[in-house]
Amino acid sequence: MSGVDHLHELLGLPAVDFRHATNEAPAQAADAAAWRIAVDPYDDESEMTWEQAFQAFLGAVDPGGVRALIIGQWGEATDETSSYPIGLVTAAADRLTSLEAIFVGDMTREENEISWIEQSDVTALLSAFPGLLELGVRGGTSLEFSLSKHERLRSLTIETGGLPAGVIRGILDSELPALERLDLWLGVAEYGGDADVSDLAPLLSGSRFPRLHHLGLRNSEVQNEIATAVAGAPVVAQLRTLDLSHGTLGDEGAAALLEGQPLTHLERLDLHHHFLTAPMERRIKEALEPYGVQVDVSEREEPWADRGAEGRYTTVSE
Repeated sequence: MSGVDHLHELLGLPAVDFRHATNEAPAQAADAAAWRIAVDPYDDESEMTWEQAFQAFLGAVDPGGVRALIIGQWGEATDETSSYPIGLVTAAADRLTSLEAIFVGDMTREENEISWIEQSDVTALLSAFPGLLELGVRGGTSLEFSLSKHERLRSLTIETGGLPAGVIRGILDSELPALERLDLWLGVAEYGGDADVSDLAPLLSGSRFPRLHHLGLRNSEVQNEIATAVAGAPVVAQLRTLDLSHGTLGDEGAAALLEGQPLTHLERLDLHHHFLTAPMERRIKEALEPYGVQVDVSEREEPWADRGAEGRYTTVSE
């Protein structure tokens, strides 16, 4: 399956690669970019470690002005878990006093398959940075989300080819009263996605995150079951945007959405990368677009080898 791209922005700031191999001062002010720090472990001409690159970064910019940090490739696929760069970033928390957004694991398929990215307990970042507004993670292998309390986090994104049920439980057991946006890429069982719809029940009840207005339950091999559960979920009434894209959604799941509670209050419904028929695409658009809902039903896919529902696939798995 196709992978995912490098981030283009974070916290509304353009992503800029820190050029650690040069001695030139960055052209951008510390607070004007989302700084990506990455090393290429396969480059024979560069022996710089991620730690050395990070220390060079702290010396080249004003750490107190940095608002957004992107952690890119930090070593070979199985060399180190993300606890390595996370530990270095948290150790510098007293210098990164303005940090509001962090993304861990910004790697493309060419650098690392998403299932090869070795994660860790990312909640160390929440503990170290009480002012954090956005946290993003790519990769579900070894990922943990311990029970946390964070007063300011507004956006949480976890992109995986298989999201462990334990991570979902950790998120839903946490106290995140300011959370407005939640994006979960659920993935497939073959790559660690062992959650089922029942694990989402506390989220769908609408009782966990009162300020939530964007919900993404994406990239799932059980997208029809998720759509059916969402169709009657109380949380939908508080949403402005609903994203069920990148998965195996077919006509049965889309019909459940249309036959459930009204969706006409939404600003946007994103279903792109799907297995809907053309008549169902039209039915959804005709039902919602007259109410001002932006409906994305682009990227109609075809099942592998004419296998019907069994041949459907998510955008990202391995």
